[in-house]
Amino acid sequence: MAITEKNYPTAKKVVVVGAGIVGASIVYNLSRRKGVAVTVLERDEPCAGASEHSFAWLNAFGKDPVSYHHFNRRSMDIWDRFARRLGMDLDLHWGGELRWEHTPDRAEALRQRVKLLQARGYPTRIISKDEIRGLEPNLSPGPVTIASFSEIDGRVDPLKVVDACLQQACDNGTVLHTQTPATELCLNEHGKIEAVKTPSGEISCDAVVLANGTATTALAATAGVHIPQQNSPGVVIRTDPQPPILQNVSALHLPPIDEDRHEIHLRQSADGTFAIGQGSQESVDRDDSQAHADSLLSRAIHYLPALAGARAIPKPVGYRPMPIDGLPVLGFCEAVPNLYVALMHSGVTLAPLVGELATLEIVDGARVEMLDPYRPERFRSAN
Repeated sequence: MAITEKNYPTAKKVVVVGAGIVGASIVYNLSRRKGVAVTVLERDEPCAGASEHSFAWLNAFGKDPVSYHHFNRRSMDIWDRFARRLGMDLDLHWGGELRWEHTPDRAEALRQRVKLLQARGYPTRIISKDEIRGLEPNLSPGPVTIASFSEIDGRVDPLKVVDACLQQACDNGTVLHTQTPATELCLNEHGKIEAVKTPSGEISCDAVVLANGTATTALAATAGVHIPQQNSPGVVIRTDPQPPILQNVSALHLPPIDEDRHEIHLRQSADGTFAIGQGSQESVDRDDSQAHADSLLSRAIHYLPALAGARAIPKPVGYRPMPIDGLPVLGFCEAVPNLYVALMHSGVTLAPLVGELATLEIVDGARVEMLDPYRPERFRSAN
């Protein structure tokens, strides 16, 4: 099918590549502006990439350095406003995050993390074993050396967020092309992008936003821009729907059941399903077998016996966007001045803020100081 474009003679034409949660937030915010014509290119279906595989924990718990912590915290603080504007059910729940440790080394590491977060003003505190049971009566925590509760953390359903953003954006005139990969950024003689090439034709543009996750590096390279990434596979399994087992918290981080296995993290959605992963949010995991899914569930049951009747549903390994230094890449590129990059790992937490700030820069020509640590130019030396 040939690419179609709406004719906006005086509008600023922006092509957004990628319809995950970051791309969808940018598209939604752009679509609310007069004089902007937005076209979205998605190589698969919306939310089919990293957003679908995300644990979707809204937090600033392990975010370093301190400027990046505050960046995440600010985005957490605008999630409610973002949700109200979208006006749809997003399964947004603010129940906090609970974790505990039972070995001395891990307990000391958690104690130091809580101390650091409190110094940053993050509402995290040490709690007792009785408080664990008060928060989640169905837990069987076993020995507890130390526990913490981060009361402002939350969860959300990325698919619902993407659907809501794109629905409103399309109502505002945005053109969405699914199953349409962007294959090349076409430069004019002045070094600016004049069109985005797809298998179905070219789309002319005034600016391009790359929000296409792991594919960002290859597409940016067609314009001579270097955006290095790590290889970051991860696995988050699901369960079949269960009765309400978690009564309050949005996310649980549970200690290893033995020294040979990782800690696990889990959450329960409004539809009753659980999402379960292992290790930290950045841990590498490629095992998407049924046996691995069953193992994750059995480790969850160790601490949450009410899950004993659940069925583990494996999900294919997901490859997460991960800039080489772990920090976001945000902003226009000096070498290609109408190419805007929006690449990051913590996309679910950061989506509302990135959508707002990127729109200020793309539409108004602002240079947002908060984004200066994340500019693409920090990789120039590797070109």
